[in-house]
Amino acid sequence: MSEHGNPKIRFGMWYDFRNPPAWKRPYDQLYNEIIDQIVWGEENGFDDIWLSEHHFIEDGYSPSLLPIAAAIASRTKKIHIGTSVVLLPFHNPVRMAEDAATVDVISGGRFELGVGVGYKVEEFESFAISSKERGARTNEGLEIIRRLWEGETLTFEGKYYTVTKAKLTPEPIQQPRPPIWVGGFTPPALRRAAKYGDGYIGVGPLKEAYERYVAALEKVGKSTTDIRLAGGYFWLIPSEDPDKTWNEAAEHVRYQVNAYAEWLEKAGMPLFPKVPDTDALRESGLFQVVDVDTCIQMIRDYALETPLTHYYSWTLPPGLPASWIQPHLELFTGKVIPAFR
Repeated sequence: MSEHGNPKIRFGMWYDFRNPPAWKRPYDQLYNEIIDQIVWGEENGFDDIWLSEHHFIEDGYSPSLLPIAAAIASRTKKIHIGTSVVLLPFHNPVRMAEDAATVDVISGGRFELGVGVGYKVEEFESFAISSKERGARTNEGLEIIRRLWEGETLTFEGKYYTVTKAKLTPEPIQQPRPPIWVGGFTPPALRRAAKYGDGYIGVGPLKEAYERYVAALEKVGKSTTDIRLAGGYFWLIPSEDPDKTWNEAAEHVRYQVNAYAEWLEKAGMPLFPKVPDTDALRESGLFQVVDVDTCIQMIRDYALETPLTHYYSWTLPPGLPASWIQPHLELFTGKVIPAFR
């Protein structure tokens, strides 16, 4: 049991399959080596895989999570495969329900759907969807997916989606349905998580979001004693030589941080400033490389602040080969995870 009395924390790997132009390699090589690493991760103690979605990014940030999830499902036996997160406004919810149910079948009941509303301005432009509609579209989509997964022959008339006598086959393996996670930091996102989801998924400091989520659960009359909460540090890598590891990856992480900072600022949601150089990256605290004991203590502290059930952080800095992170994953599975078992 953890300090909060929850079952043991589950540990996850998190990938975006990015291939930045400055470090570009063949996409098939990149995808195959990451999926090989996930197979290794399953065999060595990781519980979950999380996949992240964006569209029309120069570096190929993974736009198609369900095909990736199916590929992972076909190569693995027990690891859970989740999305952190599918940007639901860009997907037809009936189609998403079918594709996700199929992944659940292929995996033998290991798929978990995490959704968010999206924020990147260009994505809404390219899909010809107003960002003002994103919350309401997501709410309708979640209701449709949940009801189809639970076996209903669905007729639904919403503002954005109309469904007539749809009955899902094959049905998902998990009953009554696969878990639904909802991400996002705004008050509407936390209300959405409470109303439609089975858990809340975030990253970075989560204390305030967790407290709002609990309040939202209470308001809709749901239990607050068995909360599913996924989160973690943006980057936390254990190393036997932290300075060397940090220096090898700093430019790659700076590239990632600055892309997010730019997208969020353009969307009117600045979460953190751009980092002009690696000194600024170090000061930001977003990229942490530490010794094993410090890593264990940092995760303990994080889980003490909020009753975490699922820990994850980014696995592979954009542009580095999977082999670069491998020795650090070996430290994580060999020394960090056992400290929580």
